Amino acid sequence: MSLRVAVLTDKPGWHGRALRRAFASRGVDTRYVSLAGARLDLDGGARICLPGFERALPDAVFVRGVPGGSLEQVVCHLNVLHALSELGVPVYNDGRAIERSVDKSLTSLKLLQAGLPTPPTWVTSDRAHALAIARRQTAGGGVLICKPLFGSQGEGIRLLHSVDDLPAAGAVDNVWYLQRFIGDPEAPASDWRVFVIGGRAVAAMRRNARGWLANVAQGGVCQAVLPEGDMRRLAEDAVSCLDMAYAGVDLMRDPEGNWWLIEVNSIPAWKGLQGVCRVDIAASLADDLLRRCVVCQDAGVIP
Repeated sequence: MSLRVAVLTDKPGWHGRALRRAFASRGVDTRYVSLAGARLDLDGGARICLPGFERALPDAVFVRGVPGGSLEQVVCHLNVLHALSELGVPVYNDGRAIERSVDKSLTSLKLLQAGLPTPPTWVTSDRAHALAIARRQTAGGGVLICKPLFGSQGEGIRLLHSVDDLPAAGAVDNVWYLQRFIGDPEAPASDWRVFVIGGRAVAAMRRNARGWLANVAQGGVCQAVLPEGDMRRLAEDAVSCLDMAYAGVDLMRDPEGNWWLIEVNSIPAWKGLQGVCRVDIAASLADDLLRRCVVCQDAGVIP
């Protein structure tokens, strides 16, 4: 019997199709599943109900998306991932890895504790404190960025040149994540994305844009680069310290040429990167997950 992999996503799209092709070419059956339809039945035993896997749990789970919603809903979805891991199902990335990266403040804390270069950051739910930080950090011409605590693809990021630019509480869900801006906000934006799979940087690209934000979703143009040197080392170290199976790591360089870790994404997109690199990223992801299934089988964790 072939292995069965659940790809957790509400919108399979390009990435879901790429994963399905990669797994199919390796003789693995896949099914798209929404975590919104999953549930825990704890009546005399632990049972996880996933749509399409009513008779038996999948052999592995690939997480391509976690539905949003209230705090309670998000916790419920993550608890399903935790329960799957507890029952021996390889989850890629698992719930703990997603929790460490989806919350930007926890990511920044982990990177700082590991001694990795991450920009000075302030996180507060007190507007008076946020105003004081913005006033102090921009007084001498410094620039801050304010990011949604939970967010991706550059959405909701704001540039702060003065205290007057600080967004209202409602615009940031009452939490201000403020970070010193790396680079020159007046110059065209440039950053790097490194894709790490199984602890190894397999592909990288440089993103350039006319404005100050270089995300592909915001109009950034991709250029393939070799993942080597300090860029490679920092990306791999960041993924290691956050204990992730795979990740997309964003880096920037300051005017002096120093590297800075900006973000580590546990559910990264790779369409833009795939368009400029030769590595088949979906195939590499599938191979890494299947290797983990073999390890679990050898250890007797899964039948």
